[in-house]
Parts: sequence; C-alpha cells; structure tokens
Amino acid sequence: MQLDHYTSKFVKKKFPIVLVANEVLRPTNVGSLFRLADAFGVEKLILGGPPIELNRKVWNTSRATEKVVHFEQTIETLLELERLRTEGYLLIGLEITSKSTPLTKIEFKKSQKIALIIGAERHGISEDILNILDNCYHIEMYGQNSSMNVAQATSIALYELTKKLQNV
Repeated sequence: MQLDHYTSKFVKKKFPIVLVANEVLRPTNVGSLFRLADAFGVEKLILGGPPIELNRKVWNTSRATEKVVHFEQTIETLLELERLRTEGYLLIGLEITSKSTPLTKIEFKKSQKIALIIGAERHGISEDILNILDNCYHIEMYGQNSSMNVAQATSIALYELTKKLQNV
C-alpha cells in the first residue's frame, strides 16, 4: 500500500542548510525550490534578485510548502551571502566552472553550516557571486548536455548534502 503525507514514517529533521537562489525567476522552479526545501529539511530558502510574486503557478508546484518553509526575498544577494559567511556558513555554489569539483567529493565537518547557492535558469550563478564562494561543485553528467534544470540539480545537491551531514 502506498503511504500518503499522513501515514509516511519519515522523521522530520532540519539541517543547517540555507538554500540561496540567485535570480531563479520562473514560477515553476520557485515552487519546486519550496518543495525541495521542505523535503530536505532546509533551514531557510532565500530568493535573491528581483522580487518574485508567489502566484498560482508557484503554488501549484509548491503544493503549499511555501506556507511551512522559512523564506525571505532579497535584492542584495551579495550582502546576504556576506552576512551568512559572518554567521559561520560555508558558501558553496552548484555550478560547472573551470575550477569546480564533483559534488560527490564534497567534505565538511558534521557541524558545518552550509549556504548552497544555485543560479538562474539560463545563466547560472552570476560572476560576482562565483568570486566570493568558498567552493564550487558540479554534478557529474555523462550525456551531451552540460546542464540540467535548476530544480533537478538542486534536488541532487540537497540529497548529497543531507546524506553527508547524516553520515559525517
């Protein structure tokens, strides 16, 4: 028998992860980020860039998780990242660059607070943000394409991070 939201045996847990979306603007992706933040016990979701209207398209994808996920919007993403750094967060980006490391090789202390920065749908993480990151990681891919949807990539990254936080 398939379990539903009320009969599943998942244990609620929060991880010291702040998910920072750098100009992710498409409503379906924003809704997916809320859903992922809830599913992976993310501490907070920060939507950086122009203000995003939480409309029907966001709600349809988020399935009401925007009501339970702690989130904020900011135009000043760089300032927000610097604030997180002063609070002890490791700033890591999810982006394929000439210096990025495969995500499977990420290592950190179990008590480490992490800010995972993801980028815009078409252009990824902006150069000014890439320049201040502590580390940048990519998902190894084996096909012709060098990218995937931001929500899909985020789900893979959050899975890896939460798995490592539980096993460190």
